[in-house]
Amino acid sequence: MSKLDLYNMSGSPSTRAIIMTAKALGLELNSINVNTFVGEQLKPEFVKINPQHTIPTLVDNGFVIWESRAIVVYLVEKYGKPDSALYPKDPQKRALINQRLYFDMGTLYDAFGKYFFPLLRTGKPGTQENLDKLNTAFGLLNTFLEDQDYVAGSELSVADIVILATVSTIEMVDFDLKKFPNVERWYKNAQKVTPGWDENLRRMQEAKKFLAANIIEKLP
Repeated sequence: MSKLDLYNMSGSPSTRAIIMTAKALGLELNSINVNTFVGEQLKPEFVKINPQHTIPTLVDNGFVIWESRAIVVYLVEKYGKPDSALYPKDPQKRALINQRLYFDMGTLYDAFGKYFFPLLRTGKPGTQENLDKLNTAFGLLNTFLEDQDYVAGSELSVADIVILATVSTIEMVDFDLKKFPNVERWYKNAQKVTPGWDENLRRMQEAKKFLAANIIEKLP
């Protein structure tokens, strides 16, 4: 079995997506925490591994890959069963999964981050424009899930896992899914069918406590 080192920050959606994917594949990860709040990602030893100094970063027996969506695809292609539903070989099924992954990266996660991630630094969310874009992104996801149990096709895929990691971050902030009934329905089901959900939830709870103790309380 390969040694899989995952350099990560525990509560981040990107980290949680990889952990749930690994769980679905029955893989053990050696979790190495990198605290970006104190600049650990800029240490020379980490920059040598990843010149872009981003997390999460996976090291598989010397092979280095970063960007969480690339990592989950890599893990399934290398360690998954042949033609795994998580990332099947059929070009059209795979194309739909890829589209949803890019949607998460460029639209949903991006909008979520721009509205909520300022809380980590300032204690205040983004602008009304940022919130409008977030609602638009959730509206699109709601449309994708019309009469669908999964975000890409008829089975659980890495697209569900990645988007679940993004959406579940609402457990750490104030955001109501009731305006998006298809997303709410999918979210409840995804918690039941996605391996590693309990670990995902635990990491979010720990991150929420960390933020409360180390960020919010220290604001002026």
